[in-house]
Formats: sequence, structure tokens, C-alpha cells
Amino acid sequence: MMTRFTNKVLTIVFSLLILTGAQQAFAQDGGDGTVNTVVTTHSKDGIFSSTASYTFDVTSTYNTPQKGRVKYLVTTEAGKHLKSDSVRVDIGKRGSASYNFDIHNLPSGFYKISFMINVTDYDDTTRKAFGIRPEELRSQYGKPADFESFWHNSKLELDKVKPEYKVTEMPDSSKDGRRVFLVEMKSLGGLTIRGWLTEPKSKNKNKKFVVMLGLPGYQVDLKPLYGTDPDVAIFSLNIRGQGNSRDVINVRRETYITLGIEDKNKYVLRGAIMDCVRAVDFICSRPELRHDNIIAVGGSLGGFLALATSSVDKRISFCSAANPILSDVRNLVDQVDWPFIDIRRYVNTRPGLTFDKVLNNLDYFDAKNFASDLECPTLVGLGLVDNIAPPNTVYTLYNGIRSQKHLIVFRDLGHEIGKKYEVYEGRWMRDTFALF
Repeated sequence: MMTRFTNKVLTIVFSLLILTGAQQAFAQDGGDGTVNTVVTTHSKDGIFSSTASYTFDVTSTYNTPQKGRVKYLVTTEAGKHLKSDSVRVDIGKRGSASYNFDIHNLPSGFYKISFMINVTDYDDTTRKAFGIRPEELRSQYGKPADFESFWHNSKLELDKVKPEYKVTEMPDSSKDGRRVFLVEMKSLGGLTIRGWLTEPKSKNKNKKFVVMLGLPGYQVDLKPLYGTDPDVAIFSLNIRGQGNSRDVINVRRETYITLGIEDKNKYVLRGAIMDCVRAVDFICSRPELRHDNIIAVGGSLGGFLALATSSVDKRISFCSAANPILSDVRNLVDQVDWPFIDIRRYVNTRPGLTFDKVLNNLDYFDAKNFASDLECPTLVGLGLVDNIAPPNTVYTLYNGIRSQKHLIVFRDLGHEIGKKYEVYEGRWMRDTFALF
């Protein structure tokens, strides 16, 4: 099934942040008791229409009373303090108590909230996030007037490059009833890019396979992806400078995101998106593959690439983007460290280059600017405590999608998605492609 192998495509290169909301710690004085705290969010996805509501439960196993305070602090995604409040805690020996907190009068958006307990023998902080009417979020920054023509001209430039497809079967890599092929082809600028095509073995010589185009996370080396669905072939692409497409562009991890950033026509992500379009060209050159049933799938940078490719190439039939990065870039600058630490460092080494000039170029690579041109069904996933693709920036692009769409929010996850996403993706894909 689709859900068996999709998780491999959604490989994320960053450390995962998982905040469960349940904290337990032992006393520092030798462990003659414990304090357990649990924060309950009164919304299954952390989204509220007006008032955000929480319950803070405290249980003590100490034989002595625990006195102190429980406090909450609300900040913007960028860390600006907005609201705080506290209540007195007075728990008897081996006692427990519950404290309810309601946060009122916040405008639409996403917020971080920290619950802090400081009592006689224990102190701790539990961090959460929540949203207020995020469906109202819109960016104050528009797309460049020539955005569509820029990408149209990019595709025309790609069309002038002969693909020179080379397909080599890799018998030693075949397994689970699937054949594996190394695919090589020429892309924008004449660079050779590579990927892996796996196809189910079939006795039906006229069988045509639906195609999953798997797109990589940042500096991820995609390997052949297998799965068990007899109706689906998988083409996992390594864009320029990643995986087995590193022979011409082979740079340090922190350098990749800045390659050519001073010129939008030379920026590495322009070539990377055209690599994805060239991958669709390859799929459409193969008689055994369905040219009308292509799903673009990815997470993190792969989610960005899935959105961008599906936006500029209408041959994509279904888009699945988990935790897509680089959305609403001008607002993103003050919310995340990466990639702007690396970008600012690069700007400081280039005389005459300014950060404003870089932002002007990045407008052409802003995920939200691709969103409004999507025409295919689109699935988006986000983690509410994601510090790489913050939920407000992902929601901004989601609100800009005008085609059929669905969003899955993971209340307590960071830069990742859960099993629910994979299951939904597989079912929606099979319904869209009529694979019954």
C-alpha cells in the first residue's frame, strides 16, 4: 500500500522536536518523591475559534506540602511577549490539583505558550503552541508581478536542453517483486541529474503504473523506494547537488542554500525546481507509466519542491507537501534561524550584496507564491511546534490554495508528520486515481 512506503520519501534532515505535554522529573535532593504535571489542550488540533483553553494538572508524591506558583506565558512565533498570568499552588502531601487557564482576546494567528511550575521541590516548563482562527491568515506581501512569466521562461529554457535519458536496470537492487532502474538525464544548464525508478513486476505486459514522484528533503540522498502497491511505480529524484546528483555541485551543507542567491536566474533552487519538471518529462516519456496519474510527494524541502513543481507543471495530478519550508519568507525571517543564519553569513562575504536584494530574489522562490497557481488536489501537513516551517507560514500558503485541498495539523509535533497523514495521503491518492 501507498502508506507503507510514503514515510521514506518524507525523510527530514533536521532533529525532530516532540513535545508531548506530559512532564515527569525527580527531586534533586535524593528522590523521596516526584511531581507529575500534565497540560491538557482543550482542542484536538490546538486550533481555537476565540479563547485558547488549557488545564494544568499537578500530582505530588512527596510527603511534604508543595507550595509555589504555576504560570503561563504567551508569545508570538517570533518570541514577543503578549500575555502571562499565574496562580498560587498549595498542594498537601501526596496531593493533587488542577488549574484552568483561558487566554482571551488574541487576533488570528499562531502563538507559543509556556507553562511553568515552581514549587518547593520541583520546577519545570512545558511548551505548547496554539492557533486562533488561522483560516483568516494572509500575507501582507504579494508575489512579484512577473512571477508566472519568470517560471514560464525557466521552463522554456529547460525545453532547449535535450534530456538524453539513460536508464540502467540494477538487478542487484531489485527486491520485493520490484525492478529498480538508475535514471540519468540532462536538466537546466546541461547538468546531469539522477534518480531511481522502481516498478512492480507484472505479468500484464500492457500494465501502466501510477507514478509517485518522491522529492528529497534538504541535502537528503534518496535511495530506491520500494513499497508493495502493485499499481504504483516510484521515481525518487535527487535534485542537483544532492545524493547521486552531486558530481557538478558538491558543496558543504550550509553552502547549498546560498548557491547563486544573488541572482534569481542563477539560484540553485531555480535549477532544482526545473530538475523536478525534467523528472516529469522523464515520466511522460515512459510508455509503461501513467502520464495522467502523477503524485508529487515530499517533506521539508521536498514539500516545498512538491508545491513548486505542481504549481509550474500542470501534469502533476496530486500534490502532497508535509512541513513545506520557505513559505512567506519575509515574515519567516524573524521567526526561524535557518536558513537565514547561513544566508546572512553569505551576504556578509559578498561586497555589494544586501539582504534586501536577497529577499527580492527569494520572492520568486516563496512557497506561498506558488500556492495560488496550484490546480491539482493538494494535501498539506504541519506540526504546531515546528521551528523550521512555523505553522503560521504554512497556513498562509494553505489559505492561498484555490484548488481542492486538505490540511492535517499535528498539535504536539515539530518538523515532522504522523501516521495519520500517511494513511490519509494513500487513501486520497487512490481515490483521486481511481485505484479501487
